[in-house]
Amino acid sequence: MSIPVSPSPLSLQVDHLTVAYNGQPALRQVSFVIPHGARVAVVGPNGAGKSTLFKTLVGLLSPRAGQVILHGQPLQHHKECVAYVPQREQVDWSFPVTVYDVVMMGRYGHLGWLQRPRAMDHEIVTRSLEQMQIANLARVPIGELSGGQQQRVFLARALAQEPHILLMDEPFTGVDATTQQTVLSLLDQLRAQSVTVLVSTHDLNLAATRFDLILLLNRRVIAFGNAAQVFTPEHITQAFGARTLRLDDKGSLIVDECCPPEER
Repeated sequence: MSIPVSPSPLSLQVDHLTVAYNGQPALRQVSFVIPHGARVAVVGPNGAGKSTLFKTLVGLLSPRAGQVILHGQPLQHHKECVAYVPQREQVDWSFPVTVYDVVMMGRYGHLGWLQRPRAMDHEIVTRSLEQMQIANLARVPIGELSGGQQQRVFLARALAQEPHILLMDEPFTGVDATTQQTVLSLLDQLRAQSVTVLVSTHDLNLAATRFDLILLLNRRVIAFGNAAQVFTPEHITQAFGARTLRLDDKGSLIVDECCPPEER
């Protein structure tokens, strides 16, 4: 599988990455290079390893083999540069914290041991809340929010981190149209700031029309490039197997994933 760009000091390079759960590989020999500031859709069936890839890129999982190189150095030298927005289902929304508390967590990587947030940190948190249009919810417990509001809180936390790379795991799932448009507008803003963004999604049309590159994944890299290079019948069959493509009621192309395996 050819990689469309060569590594540079300002790139995200994944080199022969293998990650396992309970001795079973969830990702096998995954390699790709993403230029700094690119917008990448990560696409694949449930269980393809999309969440596993993101958790490895943010340092929550350790690879069995291979490495992640960021800005020319191993990931551990730049972990604070990578922000992660998990799937909403992976978050304990009963935890007793307010919206403001959650967004302030994005600043912890910039603080020293036992150092209290500075005036600058509070300013950044307030700005992030305002950018996601949830400043009025700052003192509300996160468990009282709607799904769309919860998604905005975690996006605000990621913004407060001031990342070079933003990972968003299924940000369009279970949110209203307004929140989806807010996320897309945020992606445009981050492009202007040269922030590299990786978004996992099941929406092939969205991936094809709103992203620079597409990583088609099913435990290994099936294809990596632009939409024309990636979304070929051969690649789709390799990724999704017997699942069929169909049009939904909006005329969008989706993959039929009846009774899919559990996503890791």
